Amino acid sequence: MVYQINNGREALMVKGKKVLNTILLLIGIIAINIIGKYVFYRFDFTADQRFTLSEKTKTILANNKKPIMVTVFLDGELPPAFKRLQSAVNDVLTDYQAYSKGDLKIVFVDPLAGLNQSDQDTVINNLYERGIEATNLSVKTEAGLTQKLVYPMAMIETDNKEFPVKLFQNLDTRGSYEDNINRAIENLEYVFTSSLKKVIAGKNPRIGFTESNGELNDLQLGDAIRMLSSSYEIGRVDLNTIDKAGLDKLNMLIVAKPTKPFTETEKYKINYFVMNSGRIVWSIDQVKAELDSLRGRNGQMATNSNLNLDDMLFMYGARINYNLIADPANCAEIPVSTGVVGGQSQMELLPWIYYPILLPDTSQSVVKKLDGVKSEFPSTVDSIGVRGVKKSFILSTSAFNKVYNTPKPFSLQMVSEQLDPRAFQSVPQQVGLMLEGNFPSVFAGRPLPAAIVSPYSMETKSKATKMIVLGDGDLFKNQVSERDGSPYPLGFDRYSQRTYGNKALLLNIVDYFTDDDNLISLRNKEVKIRLLDKSKIKLEKAKWQFINIAVPLLLLIFFAIFQHYYRKYKYAK
Repeated sequence: MVYQINNGREALMVKGKKVLNTILLLIGIIAINIIGKYVFYRFDFTADQRFTLSEKTKTILANNKKPIMVTVFLDGELPPAFKRLQSAVNDVLTDYQAYSKGDLKIVFVDPLAGLNQSDQDTVINNLYERGIEATNLSVKTEAGLTQKLVYPMAMIETDNKEFPVKLFQNLDTRGSYEDNINRAIENLEYVFTSSLKKVIAGKNPRIGFTESNGELNDLQLGDAIRMLSSSYEIGRVDLNTIDKAGLDKLNMLIVAKPTKPFTETEKYKINYFVMNSGRIVWSIDQVKAELDSLRGRNGQMATNSNLNLDDMLFMYGARINYNLIADPANCAEIPVSTGVVGGQSQMELLPWIYYPILLPDTSQSVVKKLDGVKSEFPSTVDSIGVRGVKKSFILSTSAFNKVYNTPKPFSLQMVSEQLDPRAFQSVPQQVGLMLEGNFPSVFAGRPLPAAIVSPYSMETKSKATKMIVLGDGDLFKNQVSERDGSPYPLGFDRYSQRTYGNKALLLNIVDYFTDDDNLISLRNKEVKIRLLDKSKIKLEKAKWQFINIAVPLLLLIFFAIFQHYYRKYKYAK
């Protein structure tokens, strides 16, 4: 009897412990949910931390109280690579949504779904006016190659302002298709965070393109101005008429392909702008050479320009040399007439070695993961030792090149010349130089120019600032349509139908020069995409098909036989 009572008590105690454990488990789950409502944390177990946002991004999202709508136009029937990009965009924006203190909504749309051709054309034009550009892809189908328009872009909207975001820059002239998608995925946090900051801030930096010395005109800079106008205040600057107050309102100057000499008064104003921490991009042609001048002529003599800028650039730490670079290994193509057939001139695209494709230095954030940049008759750039100024080369040619001193004769017949490979064995030539630090004043200890009544500043050393010196004046010039005179997108070559990284270069430089938070460092993020080896797929396709079909069947048969004999052994006893 005592034994039974003890057993009953033990049973009750065991049952009570189970009930207590269950109650404690429920309390723990409820407590975790309550804590999780107020305390947020994400765990990222990937080796490359692809799902971890930077502290800069988290801070911007945490400080934002405005409602934001992000519309992603990458939806519908997409090629597999763009499906991967779409998935990555969704992952990134979901993280943004989790960290944002303000209401952040995400919508994926296919802007052309269910529309006839006429309506599609209207939508395409309307989206282009808003800064949303399509990418034309060649997609493999059972019927062969077909053309498909996709929109790897997004639009961020808040406070009745909108900002277009380009998710996929360009087809890299050197990389594979998968490499381009991978680089686009790596750049997602940078493009979204920098765009969000501009939309949230509501105050746009002022950027001026100089125009008083025969620089590129509004049409030649059309796409650059249109692109930058969505997030910056853009205008033309006449250095002859602008005064000190006007210079003080500017954040950045772009000197794009001047053709007339700068006066001492203009240089004084530029120098004051630099002393006052202004940023400058110098895009300079030191040699007069134009492809259009060769057409219909027997040739042209490339001669040196006289811009009266050498002393100024030298003082700042740079020198653009009077030479031209030829790069037969990595250059753009030009249309050349090969004869007349049926009364019509026949054109053929041939490599033009004086249009090198410049390669970005991957160690520099401002050009990291950038596509090749198309240049036209570029010159080499050297750095000069200046105390307090840091120098970094950002653009170069390939190692297969030759530098020609000027003057030098040119003709279109040169495209058919047989080149001696031994003459082009060299080292990469530098075409782009970035300077950062405190620059010396060009006018320290010098008399004021006659047109300057009183000194703008007495500084002999600038505040901390930056400038970039490029040995080509055409890097930011877009081509123009012969049909209607409209500008093509910057970096797009209407002859080869290829898009180079010129637009991304300009946008990166502007972002880097106008963003004190240095968000461009987010481009250093590396996302490793484990792609299948296509050569192995072709060689071992049959083997792996057999393994994937036969091995599961053999395992199933093996376990069936094992189960049969195991049951026979177990129940035969």
